[in-house]
Amino acid sequence: MKQIELIALGGCGEIGKNCTVLRQNQDLILIDCGLSFPTDEMYGVDIVIPDFSYLEDHRDEIRGVVITHGHEDHVGSLPYLLRQFPVPVWMSDFTRAIVEPKLGERLRGKKAEFHSFMPGDVFEVGPFEVETIRVTHSIPEACCLSIKTELGRVFHTGDFKFDNTPVDGHLTDLGRMGEIGNEGVLLMLSDSTGAETPGWGPSESVVSKTLEEIFAEAPGRIIVTTFASNIHRVQQVVDCAALYDRKFAVVGRRMEQNVEISNAKGYLKYSQDSRIRIGDVERHPDDRVVIITTGAQGEPLSALTLMAQEEYPKARIVPGDTVIISASPIPGNEALIWRTVNRLFSLGARVIYSRISPIHVSGHASQEELKMMMALIRPRYVAPVHGEPRHVVHYKDLARSMGYHNDDILTMDLGVPLVIDEEGPYLADPVPCGRVLVDSSGGSELSEEVARDRKHLANDGIVFVTVGIDFETGDIITAPDFIAKGFANGDEGLFEHVGEVLVDAIGSLNIVETRDVEAVQAEIRDLTRKVIRKRTQLRPIVVAVVLEL
Repeated sequence: MKQIELIALGGCGEIGKNCTVLRQNQDLILIDCGLSFPTDEMYGVDIVIPDFSYLEDHRDEIRGVVITHGHEDHVGSLPYLLRQFPVPVWMSDFTRAIVEPKLGERLRGKKAEFHSFMPGDVFEVGPFEVETIRVTHSIPEACCLSIKTELGRVFHTGDFKFDNTPVDGHLTDLGRMGEIGNEGVLLMLSDSTGAETPGWGPSESVVSKTLEEIFAEAPGRIIVTTFASNIHRVQQVVDCAALYDRKFAVVGRRMEQNVEISNAKGYLKYSQDSRIRIGDVERHPDDRVVIITTGAQGEPLSALTLMAQEEYPKARIVPGDTVIISASPIPGNEALIWRTVNRLFSLGARVIYSRISPIHVSGHASQEELKMMMALIRPRYVAPVHGEPRHVVHYKDLARSMGYHNDDILTMDLGVPLVIDEEGPYLADPVPCGRVLVDSSGGSELSEEVARDRKHLANDGIVFVTVGIDFETGDIITAPDFIAKGFANGDEGLFEHVGEVLVDAIGSLNIVETRDVEAVQAEIRDLTRKVIRKRTQLRPIVVAVVLEL
């Protein structure tokens, strides 16, 4: 019996970490391979990537990876995947241009097989015929994917919106989408991030008007931060700088890299004499300068964050500066962003952000655009992806309003295979799936246990317990000694009580049990935790040391 299988390794029930397996017989491809950003409770974690354990058992079946566009939540995990599975990757020419240098830095000398395509191209990845369809988003060459399988066509929208006045002039290929709908589509996986936003999403042209108004009034320097990959937004800033006779400088390694690549490939246009080095900014009047920088998410080491901390040697925030944060917070980054905003205000800058001004528009489809995509593609089944549970629920409501029955609206959960055969869809048994935490060094993968320990250390501190035992007699030679760090103890008799409990417990052991050091240490840890938690409601890390005397 013919069947296909879809497995979300990331990107379902969450924002980011987008990665979907499409499997047919003994062949599979991956659609996107992204990362997400850590929450405030993931101490020392730099990024979060999908768990690729499922692929280990299907290593010989992987035919390649197809990327919809170049945002980090769709490409950021590629180096970690390619280290384990050196498979070919297909991505648009622009996406490859901005992604390949980053991959080269992280693959540690390993070579990868990359294939470029342009929107509209058709190519084969194993037994799958993949067609790319141009769609408007907040980055050039974003694509939907139409994938032919033996059971029917699977359509993946990627991230999209219907912008009739895009910055680069490239419109969504509505004609081809309508043709694909007429040809027949079995399943559509749809972006659902904007499913709770009514109406139609505003065009990028709205941002241009806002920028012009800000530029017209700004008395001094203008500092603009946005995603380094948002070349459309950078183009708008560059155009406004030219309109108001300002020179612009670019700060931040990734921003500089993307600007150079985009300019070389014709996606970012400006006269060469309009750009200056950051070191030359002070040679120009403040009201004739624009600085384009990284730091839209409050990243600790980004240029804007360092400026806000007065730690960036090449540029300092001074009263009269106007700082424009042209991006919306990624879930989990809010605290970092507001910390930076508050510091900028404290330094005397005027700060403009999306809550107070239309300085950013979403790259994701709102409700009417999602309904339009359903009307164009007319799939047999729809499945919302790229969204948190609330987005999924709203998308299902939209699908019902478009005439879909509950049985036609499929739910994809992380690690739960969605199987479609000739009799219809069903959910199979879960496969290994989860998240992998990557250390701030970018090279170490942390276990969930380490992450929990870091959380406990930050919240409740650590307690060291040392006990000396005579291994000949089993007697306690030195009573339990406690050292607490980061542990707020308001109970003066706590450790005295813990010591009494430990002495009683160790004293009840026979000589053979006493000589099992690991077991004694485990007993000390467990009892110490239990007593402390019972009396203080805190859960510090406990480290037990047994001295063999």
